[in-house]
Order: sequence, then C-alpha cells, then structure tokens
Amino acid sequence: MSAAPSLSAAGGVPKVLIVDDSAVVRGLVARWVEADARLEVAATCADGEQGVRRAGELQPDLVVLDIEMPRMDGLTALPLILKAAPRARVVMASTLTRKGAEVTMRALSLGAADYAPKPEAGRVAGAEAYRTELLQKLVALSPRQSVRAASAPAVSAPRPLLSQAKAAPRAGVAPKPNLIAIGSSTGGPQALRDVMSVIPRDARVPVVIAQHMPKLFTAILAEHLSKCGMPAAEARHGEVLRPGRAYLAPGDWHFTLKAGGQGFVAELDQSPPVNFCRPAVDPLFRSCAQAAGRNVLAIVLTGMGSDGREGARCIREAGGHVIAQDQASSVVWGMPGAVAEAGLADMILPLKDIGPEIARRLKGV
Repeated sequence: MSAAPSLSAAGGVPKVLIVDDSAVVRGLVARWVEADARLEVAATCADGEQGVRRAGELQPDLVVLDIEMPRMDGLTALPLILKAAPRARVVMASTLTRKGAEVTMRALSLGAADYAPKPEAGRVAGAEAYRTELLQKLVALSPRQSVRAASAPAVSAPRPLLSQAKAAPRAGVAPKPNLIAIGSSTGGPQALRDVMSVIPRDARVPVVIAQHMPKLFTAILAEHLSKCGMPAAEARHGEVLRPGRAYLAPGDWHFTLKAGGQGFVAELDQSPPVNFCRPAVDPLFRSCAQAAGRNVLAIVLTGMGSDGREGARCIREAGGHVIAQDQASSVVWGMPGAVAEAGLADMILPLKDIGPEIARRLKGV
C-alpha cells in the first residue's frame, strides 16, 4: 500500500512533524508553527519511534527532529524517517555543545537538510532567536505553496522552481587563481564536503570559507572537512595563510583577508552582523577582491538569503571569477540564486561539477 501524499503535494500548506521528548518544547514549537501562515503542524511525537511511524502515516513535508530522546534518538530515527517519508526535509534541533555539534555533523552527512541550534529546554520559551531561525529555515526548505488562509499576512513570493537566470561569462581566458573563496549556508556542510573532496590535496593555493554556523560548529566542520580533502581549520587572527590548506571563519566572527609581504593574512573581528550573519560571506569576498584582484576564484554554494551577492560583485569588478551552484542541486537556491540573477556568475554549475572545475582552473587549463 503506497503512502498517502502530503497535503502540500496537493496544493496545501507544508506540513511539519515535530519530534521532541520535551512536552514543553513540543508545545512551544507547535504554537510557533501554527502561528505562521506559511506552515501547518502535522503532528507532534515524543520519541524517534513515534516519529518514524507518524512520518510514514502522514508524509510530512518538514520534520523538526530532536537529537537526544528516549527509546530512539534523533540520529537513529533520521534515516528511518527519510525512508518512510522520502519527500520530507529534516531540520535537526541540536544543542550548542561540542557533542551537539558533532552529532549534528553526522546527521547532515546522513541526509538532514539543516539544523537549528536550540537552548536548553528550560530556556526555549524565551529564545526568540531560536524561534526566528527555526521558522525561517522551515519556510526556506518547504515546498513552494500558498499560505494557509486568504486572510493570512502577505509573504514574499519565492523564486520560481526553474529559474531563468543564466551565467554571465566574460571574454578571455580566466587567470590561474591564487586564492579560492567559498561562501555557503543552508545545506552548505555537505556541499563543502563534496567540493573539498575533489580539490587536489597538493593545490598550491589557500582556500577560505565562510559558512553560516555558530561557535563550536565551525570547529567540528573543519575537522570533518580535513578528513575528506586538504587540511582545514578555523582561521586565527594574524596568521599567514598557507597554500594547500583550508581556513574557515569561526562562528560569531567575521573573517577577512589582507595582502601581506608573505602572502594573505587572516583578520577576525566582531563588527556588526552583515545580512543578519556573523560570519558573513560578503565581508570575506570583498576582502578577497582587494587582496587578490583578478586572481581570486569565488564559489557561492547553497544557502538561504542573499549573502555573497555584493561580495561577488566586488570580485567581478576586480576582475576575479565567480561560480554559483545551480538550483537543481541546491538545498536552498537563495545565495547562489541571488548571485546568478544579478548577472554576477561566470558559471552556474551542478554541485558535482564545481570541484572538478576548480581543479581544472588550478591546473591553468
């Protein structure tokens, strides 16, 4: 017997399944979702076993999945939920601890679409930042559907499923890059793994990365990237970047570069968020344009919002080149879509082709 189609598949509002062992958290998240006209609660569950069963029965579009639960934890439930409801996108509710970060990285590698770092159960009620981030991510990951009622507040229309944006290549041969800069957000950790695993380990250029992530998570991401490609670590203020190594913006810090006598020098600061983010992609890209000019190659991977667009503009104006991930392979085509639709992408490529294209350019061919 085939599973029932989701409500949104029939033109309704995206349904959200909430799986958390805390009754307080379940109730709060359910109220948040119900108060948002773009979403609807499918059901709430107290553990992973219930979550797997209800996912198969209800075929939700979205799942908010806690990690630490009795009977069956979130990491065990995740692949079973994805098997029971193949169309569902799962957002992991993870704690801001090293253990939470490590488990979240594993969940992302197992198919979770994104995560939302949550405070302790007793502090969730007053966690406005958590509510805002969770709802933003659920909406960004949801199918493109109508709001719940005609009287609901207006929301901005999403980009069409198939964008008409085209690459804007320039005449002439692109110079061999001496700096690779990457920006990413929602869906970024797995996309970064895919790209970095293809870049040659003996590449004689540094790679700098701004991924929207909080403290602890960026350090764990760097460890994971080191296992699949060149050595990676969080950037440190004042260090000279070494060729053949990747440097990530630490959580809650902006990461920029300046040109020094020995090469590129990392700078960190806690100036105000840019595009509501810290770290943000735009400051990194702007500094790369100033430090490397036409010899920087920038990559904009999956992510919601438009962070990276203005930095990509600076790189193009300096003579550098920009590659944007295509819509079909992006978890959310916000950031790369903004770059592509502004006419700032020299190439728009599927994720599987970005690493090989970087490798080709590093060879100067």
